[in-house]
Formats: sequence, structure tokens, C-alpha cells
Amino acid sequence: MKMKKRDIGLIGIVLLIAFLCWFIPYVRGQFTYEKAQLRITVDGEEYGVFSLEEDQVIRIGDTNVCEIKDGYVTMTEADCPDHLCMKQKRISKTGGTIVCLPNRVVLEIVSRESSEGPDVVAS
Repeated sequence: MKMKKRDIGLIGIVLLIAFLCWFIPYVRGQFTYEKAQLRITVDGEEYGVFSLEEDQVIRIGDTNVCEIKDGYVTMTEADCPDHLCMKQKRISKTGGTIVCLPNRVVLEIVSRESSEGPDVVAS
């Protein structure tokens, strides 16, 4: 069976759409650290929100230490027995998390809009 010009055109369009569906989020993800922040929670309570644009080392109580460097976050120290949080990959994109279960520490990348909280306070 011979392919017609319309078939080749349809295949080309499908491939182009598939490429764009992969490429656009990939490119947007390369620059998300400028629009995102690190939110740290300890035992469900917010410990602090930090910019990914500034390299810094953050001591989290007496149990953990995380580092922000070049827009990426890693857990560098922990006094938990298994150190799984230190073995997790570095994070930089919104939704990325590092969790230290024994110490109940969560590092989460959030967008600036979601970290600012609500505009209205209910009484």
C-alpha cells in the first residue's frame, strides 16, 4: 500500500504536536526556579519560605540541613537513621519534594503565587 501526500502530512502534524507537548514543558521547566520558592514544613507547621534565586544553607531545627545552590535544593544533613532524605535527587521544579519521615521535615518547591497565601482573611 502506497502512502498518499495527505497521510504523510497527517503523520507530520501528529509528530509535530507530540514534539511540542514534550518540548514546551521541558523548556518551561528549565527556568521555573525564578518563579518558585522552597517551602519547608516541620511536623505539618510551616518553618519558612525561601527563594531559589539566592544560594544559602538552611538549618532546620536541630535535625536537618538543606542547601539551595544554583536554583536546586538538596538535603545535606540529617540525624535520621536511614538518611533516605539525603539520597533523594535535588529538586528545582514546582511540585518537587524531599521528605525526611523520621524528623517530619518536608521540603517542597511551590510557585510564588501559592506560597503567598490568600488575599482575604476571614474572621
